[in-house]
Amino acid sequence: MGMMPNPDVALDEKAIVAEAEKALADIATIRQEVAKVIFGQEKVVENTLLAILSGGHALLVGVPGLAKTKLVTTLGTVLGLDANRIQFTPDLMPSDILGTEVMDQDDTGRRSFRFVKGPVFAQLLMADEINRASPRTQSALLQSMQEYHVTIAGQPYQLPAPFHVLATQNPLEQEGTYPLPEAQLDRFLLQVDVLYPELAAERQILLETTGVSDRRATAVISSERLMEIQKLIRQMPVSDTVVDAILSLVRSARPGHGNASTDKNVAWGPGPRAGQALMLCARARALYEGRLAPSIDDVHALAEPVLEHRMALTFPARAEGMTVRDVIAGLVSDLRK
Repeated sequence: MGMMPNPDVALDEKAIVAEAEKALADIATIRQEVAKVIFGQEKVVENTLLAILSGGHALLVGVPGLAKTKLVTTLGTVLGLDANRIQFTPDLMPSDILGTEVMDQDDTGRRSFRFVKGPVFAQLLMADEINRASPRTQSALLQSMQEYHVTIAGQPYQLPAPFHVLATQNPLEQEGTYPLPEAQLDRFLLQVDVLYPELAAERQILLETTGVSDRRATAVISSERLMEIQKLIRQMPVSDTVVDAILSLVRSARPGHGNASTDKNVAWGPGPRAGQALMLCARARALYEGRLAPSIDDVHALAEPVLEHRMALTFPARAEGMTVRDVIAGLVSDLRK
């Protein structure tokens, strides 16, 4: 009898290339299918998909009515994921997300507790307007995002695999919002800024969505296939030059690391999770763009979604009207020199 191949041994290069080419084709089909329903917003679709392909969670930030919910529903369908949605409100309790114990009584009168799973038990969870909920409820969700299980009355319950949270957040200027704490923002692999659509896309939205029939997306892959692609992405080799670019970008965003404008404008900078996010997402972005290896260009393109929610400006910088995006753009242009 032949030896069983050990799945943990990294595939040889030829096999990885063959696998990557299959993944390229799948990702291209996913892109086409999403584009049937979501018009314009290429950057938003790309970054949200990159977060999922990299196995992480994404925070979608933008005013209401920009099709964020529609995007998440569409991705659930196209990626073959079992999806749930929670609308966050100030009176939402942790048990409304995680689930509750209910007491059952059988014919003999014996009582026992049974756990009724909450909506967090899904492969793709849309957490709508996450910053409207109280900090306690936010942290219940964020803890399950981190630990991939839920503990109720001392008993752990595994969440399904894969498990992805796509949370939407209203701009903080809006009434009745509780900002997410910094440590919890760090749980999101990427922050995706959703802006108003371009004119051509908005025209298409008007024409396509106000008629009788509404276009619907169909499944392109299964959740099992998604997990295979996620595993493949972790096996893709990353060249030393790309690793160096990631390190210099993340480190230059931290005060006290020799970058004068950072020292002046940044109150606190990104931790090691930012580098991990760049390593994963750069590989995913290469495949998304039809390439087999990540490049420095991927690192530059991902700087904003990876770093934006992981750093904060000093008071004087904010008073001058500077934004975190301006600072990141400056760091990227320094790297290009």
